[in-house]
Amino acid sequence: MSLLSYHMPGTVLLASWLEKNGISRDLQQYYLKSGWLQSYGTGAFKRPNENIRWTGALNSIQRQTELQVHVGGLTSISLQGLSHYVRMENEPLYLFSSQYVKLPKWFLNQAWSDQIVHLKTKFLPANSALFEYSLDGLKIEISSPERAILECLYLLPDRFDMVECYQILEGLSNLRPKIMQELLENCNSVKVKRLFLYMASKANHQWLGFVDQSKIDLGTGDRVIVKGGLYISKYKISVPKELTEK
Repeated sequence: MSLLSYHMPGTVLLASWLEKNGISRDLQQYYLKSGWLQSYGTGAFKRPNENIRWTGALNSIQRQTELQVHVGGLTSISLQGLSHYVRMENEPLYLFSSQYVKLPKWFLNQAWSDQIVHLKTKFLPANSALFEYSLDGLKIEISSPERAILECLYLLPDRFDMVECYQILEGLSNLRPKIMQELLENCNSVKVKRLFLYMASKANHQWLGFVDQSKIDLGTGDRVIVKGGLYISKYKISVPKELTEK
């Protein structure tokens, strides 16, 4: 029984994964020379005439390697139809991973229509609040809305607009308090936690009443999120004036 017969159209076949599953490097080269496979960069193959999108490539990384990388932040929000704005096709693809993950060169060297923004961070536990999402007939691991909004906040203010982030959070009326509680208690970014609680309180979400804020460590001292902003004494943060007017 050949593993190649179980190939998922639109995905990449990694040499290391093939070898681990009984298809030797010599046999891989035979498939390559016979035209059954085509090179897709160092250590990677594709089937002839198949168009590989980032979804298929990421599916291969998540399924065939031990690298812990997932779709997060605004990309996850947009995929789930929770974005405040209609996004353009060239919107960056936000990928999150732990600090020591290096994406394969064959993945980075492709001319994706989406710009790849790879964030290496440990501000949240690696595997918390992720789920499998079906896209293009393939399953990829992405952030739940609860985790994704915290990832958006992590990018403030340099990589993401604070007012837009608030408008997204304002629309998240169905966040799950239990998941939110777990994430906030295990989040090690004081900035993210303070901004989240300020914005959620400002949006007057009902689910916030089921989050025990006394168990969330908000640190000490002030946090200047933006220079020249308005100071919010309850959360000891400075935010843009336009955010307070929303």
